[in-house]
Amino acid sequence: MANTTFNGPVRAEGGFKQITKNATTGAITDNYVVDSNGRSTLTGNTIATTAGTGITTGTGTVYAASVIKTGGIFHTSILIDLTGLASSGSGDIIGKAATANSHVGQITAANNGTILTGQWSVYEAPATGDPDIDFWYADEATGTEDAAITGLTNQTQLMNNGDLTAGSIDYFTAGTVPAADKYLYLVTGAATDGNYSAGRLLIEMWGYDA
Repeated sequence: MANTTFNGPVRAEGGFKQITKNATTGAITDNYVVDSNGRSTLTGNTIATTAGTGITTGTGTVYAASVIKTGGIFHTSILIDLTGLASSGSGDIIGKAATANSHVGQITAANNGTILTGQWSVYEAPATGDPDIDFWYADEATGTEDAAITGLTNQTQLMNNGDLTAGSIDYFTAGTVPAADKYLYLVTGAATDGNYSAGRLLIEMWGYDA
Protein backbone atom coordinates (compact mmCIF):
# COMPACT_ATOMS: atom_id res chain seq x y z
CA MET A 1 0.00 0.00 0.00
CA ALA A 2 1.35 3.42 -0.92
CA ASN A 3 2.01 6.18 1.58
CA THR A 4 -0.69 8.84 1.84
CA THR A 5 -0.13 12.45 2.86
CA PHE A 6 -3.00 14.48 4.33
CA ASN A 7 -3.38 18.23 4.56
CA GLY A 8 -5.45 18.72 7.71
CA PRO A 9 -6.80 16.47 10.47
CA VAL A 10 -7.45 12.78 9.95
CA ARG A 11 -10.80 11.87 11.51
CA ALA A 12 -12.43 8.52 12.19
CA GLU A 13 -15.45 7.74 14.35
CA GLY A 14 -14.37 4.15 14.86
CA GLY A 15 -10.80 4.88 16.03
CA PHE A 16 -7.35 4.08 14.61
CA LYS A 17 -5.01 1.06 14.61
CA GLN A 18 -1.33 0.57 13.82
CA ILE A 19 -0.73 -3.11 13.05
CA THR A 20 1.92 -5.71 12.29
CA LYS A 21 1.22 -8.49 9.79
CA ASN A 22 2.98 -11.84 10.20
CA ALA A 23 4.74 -12.52 6.89
CA THR A 24 4.18 -16.28 7.18
CA THR A 25 0.71 -16.68 8.64
CA GLY A 26 -0.84 -13.35 7.74
CA ALA A 27 -1.99 -12.91 11.34
CA ILE A 28 -2.58 -9.31 12.35
CA THR A 29 -1.34 -7.87 15.66
CA ASP A 30 -2.66 -4.53 16.88
CA ASN A 31 0.31 -2.52 18.19
CA TYR A 32 -1.24 0.86 18.80
CA VAL A 33 -4.98 1.42 19.11
CA VAL A 34 -7.06 4.55 19.59
CA ASP A 35 -10.62 3.44 20.28
CA SER A 36 -13.84 5.26 19.39
CA ASN A 37 -13.71 7.11 22.74
CA GLY A 38 -10.18 8.42 22.12
CA ARG A 39 -8.46 6.07 24.58
CA SER A 40 -5.00 4.84 23.55
CA THR A 41 -3.63 1.35 24.10
CA LEU A 42 -0.01 0.46 23.31
CA THR A 43 -0.56 -3.27 22.91
CA GLY A 44 2.70 -3.79 21.06
CA ASN A 45 4.83 -2.48 23.91
CA THR A 46 5.88 -5.41 26.05
CA ILE A 47 8.90 -7.27 27.32
CA ALA A 48 10.38 -9.84 24.94
CA THR A 49 8.97 -12.84 26.77
CA THR A 50 6.06 -12.69 29.17
CA ALA A 51 6.29 -14.52 32.49
CA GLY A 52 6.55 -18.30 32.33
CA THR A 53 3.76 -20.71 33.22
CA GLY A 54 5.27 -21.09 36.69
CA ILE A 55 3.99 -17.55 37.32
CA THR A 56 0.96 -17.11 35.06
CA THR A 57 -0.85 -20.30 36.14
CA GLY A 58 -0.93 -19.45 39.85
CA THR A 59 -4.44 -19.31 41.30
CA GLY A 60 -5.23 -15.66 41.96
CA THR A 61 -1.83 -14.55 40.68
CA VAL A 62 -1.72 -11.29 38.72
CA TYR A 63 1.00 -10.56 36.17
CA ALA A 64 1.11 -7.68 33.70
CA ALA A 65 4.01 -6.00 31.92
CA SER A 66 4.62 -3.07 29.60
CA VAL A 67 7.37 -1.05 27.96
CA ILE A 68 7.08 2.62 27.02
CA LYS A 69 9.81 4.41 25.07
CA THR A 70 9.87 8.19 25.44
CA GLY A 71 12.62 9.83 23.45
CA GLY A 72 15.65 7.66 24.10
CA ILE A 73 14.44 6.19 27.42
CA PHE A 74 12.82 2.76 27.78
CA HIS A 75 10.62 2.30 30.87
CA THR A 76 9.80 -1.33 31.65
CA SER A 77 7.11 -2.11 34.26
CA ILE A 78 6.16 -5.49 35.70
CA LEU A 79 3.16 -5.66 38.03
CA ILE A 80 2.75 -8.77 40.19
CA ASP A 81 0.32 -10.03 42.82
CA LEU A 82 2.07 -12.98 44.47
CA THR A 83 -1.18 -14.64 45.58
CA GLY A 84 -1.17 -18.28 44.51
CA LEU A 85 2.61 -18.60 44.21
CA ALA A 86 4.79 -20.58 46.61
CA SER A 87 8.05 -20.15 48.50
CA SER A 88 10.25 -22.82 50.07
CA GLY A 89 13.89 -22.99 51.13
CA SER A 90 16.33 -20.10 51.25
CA GLY A 91 17.69 -19.24 47.81
CA ASP A 92 14.93 -21.12 46.00
CA ILE A 93 12.87 -19.85 43.07
CA ILE A 94 9.36 -18.52 43.78
CA GLY A 95 6.51 -19.67 41.54
CA LYS A 96 3.53 -21.98 41.37
CA ALA A 97 4.39 -24.99 43.54
CA ALA A 98 6.80 -27.41 41.82
CA THR A 99 6.26 -25.75 38.43
CA ALA A 100 8.96 -25.06 35.84
CA ASN A 101 9.34 -21.83 33.87
CA SER A 102 8.88 -19.68 36.98
CA HIS A 103 10.55 -16.60 35.53
CA VAL A 104 8.85 -13.19 35.46
CA GLY A 105 10.03 -12.17 32.00
CA GLN A 106 13.01 -11.71 29.72
CA ILE A 107 14.95 -8.53 29.03
CA THR A 108 16.31 -7.81 25.55
CA ALA A 109 18.07 -4.72 24.23
CA ALA A 110 15.64 -4.47 21.30
CA ASN A 111 12.53 -4.38 23.51
CA ASN A 112 13.81 -2.85 26.74
CA GLY A 113 16.98 -1.01 25.80
CA THR A 114 20.22 -1.50 27.69
CA ILE A 115 19.11 -1.41 31.33
CA LEU A 116 20.81 1.30 33.37
CA THR A 117 18.97 1.03 36.69
CA GLY A 118 15.85 -0.32 38.36
CA GLN A 119 13.77 -0.66 41.51
CA TRP A 120 10.64 -2.20 42.91
CA SER A 121 7.84 -0.67 44.95
CA VAL A 122 5.93 -2.74 47.49
CA TYR A 123 2.21 -1.90 47.60
CA GLU A 124 1.19 -4.85 49.76
CA ALA A 125 3.53 -6.83 52.00
CA PRO A 126 3.94 -10.53 51.18
CA ALA A 127 1.98 -12.79 53.52
CA THR A 128 2.02 -16.54 54.31
CA GLY A 129 4.94 -17.16 51.93
CA ASP A 130 8.46 -15.88 52.59
CA PRO A 131 8.45 -12.05 52.97
CA ASP A 132 12.20 -11.90 52.27
CA ILE A 133 12.23 -11.78 48.46
CA ASP A 134 15.29 -11.16 46.31
CA PHE A 135 15.55 -10.42 42.59
CA TRP A 136 17.84 -12.43 40.29
CA TYR A 137 18.48 -13.17 36.64
CA ALA A 138 19.85 -16.22 34.81
CA ASP A 139 20.35 -17.58 31.30
CA GLU A 140 17.51 -20.12 31.33
CA ALA A 141 13.73 -19.72 31.30
CA THR A 142 13.24 -23.17 32.84
CA GLY A 143 13.84 -22.47 36.55
CA THR A 144 11.44 -24.43 38.78
CA GLU A 145 9.77 -23.36 42.03
CA ASP A 146 11.55 -24.94 45.03
CA ALA A 147 14.78 -25.29 43.02
CA ALA A 148 17.89 -23.30 43.92
CA ILE A 149 18.53 -20.28 41.73
CA THR A 150 22.21 -21.21 41.85
CA GLY A 151 21.37 -24.29 39.78
CA LEU A 152 20.86 -22.06 36.75
CA THR A 153 23.60 -20.66 34.51
CA ASN A 154 25.21 -17.24 35.03
CA GLN A 155 22.78 -16.45 37.83
CA THR A 156 23.24 -12.97 39.31
CA GLN A 157 21.49 -11.26 42.20
CA LEU A 158 20.04 -7.82 41.45
CA MET A 159 18.48 -6.99 44.83
CA ASN A 160 18.78 -8.28 48.40
CA ASN A 161 16.71 -6.09 50.72
CA GLY A 162 15.39 -8.33 53.51
CA ASP A 163 11.69 -8.62 54.34
CA LEU A 164 9.48 -6.55 52.04
CA THR A 165 7.14 -4.10 53.76
CA ALA A 166 4.24 -2.12 52.35
CA GLY A 167 5.35 1.30 51.14
CA SER A 168 9.00 0.41 50.72
CA ILE A 169 11.00 1.14 47.57
CA ASP A 170 14.16 -0.88 47.00
CA TYR A 171 16.79 -0.37 44.33
CA PHE A 172 19.06 -2.59 42.27
CA THR A 173 22.43 -3.19 43.90
CA ALA A 174 24.83 -0.50 42.67
CA GLY A 175 26.45 -1.51 39.40
CA THR A 176 24.18 -4.54 38.90
CA VAL A 177 21.54 -4.59 36.14
CA PRO A 178 19.95 -7.33 34.01
CA ALA A 179 22.17 -8.24 31.09
CA ALA A 180 20.61 -8.63 27.64
CA ASP A 181 18.53 -11.76 26.96
CA LYS A 182 18.44 -12.86 30.61
CA TYR A 183 15.38 -14.19 32.44
CA LEU A 184 14.24 -12.59 35.69
CA TYR A 185 13.37 -14.50 38.88
CA LEU A 186 11.92 -13.84 42.32
CA VAL A 187 13.88 -15.83 44.90
CA THR A 188 13.43 -16.51 48.61
CA GLY A 189 15.90 -14.82 50.92
CA ALA A 190 14.99 -17.03 53.90
CA ALA A 191 13.36 -20.42 54.40
CA THR A 192 9.57 -20.14 54.57
CA ASP A 193 7.59 -23.02 53.07
CA GLY A 194 4.16 -21.65 52.19
CA ASN A 195 1.77 -20.31 49.57
CA TYR A 196 1.41 -16.54 49.28
CA SER A 197 -1.96 -15.09 50.25
CA ALA A 198 -0.86 -11.50 49.56
CA GLY A 199 1.97 -9.43 48.16
CA ARG A 200 1.85 -6.78 45.42
CA LEU A 201 4.97 -5.48 43.67
CA LEU A 202 5.74 -3.09 40.85
CA ILE A 203 9.14 -3.75 39.28
CA GLU A 204 10.50 -0.92 37.15
CA MET A 205 13.59 -0.71 34.95
CA TRP A 206 14.98 2.13 32.85
CA GLY A 207 17.07 1.54 29.74
CA TYR A 208 18.53 3.39 26.78
CA ASP A 209 19.60 2.77 23.18
CA ALA A 210 23.21 1.62 23.34
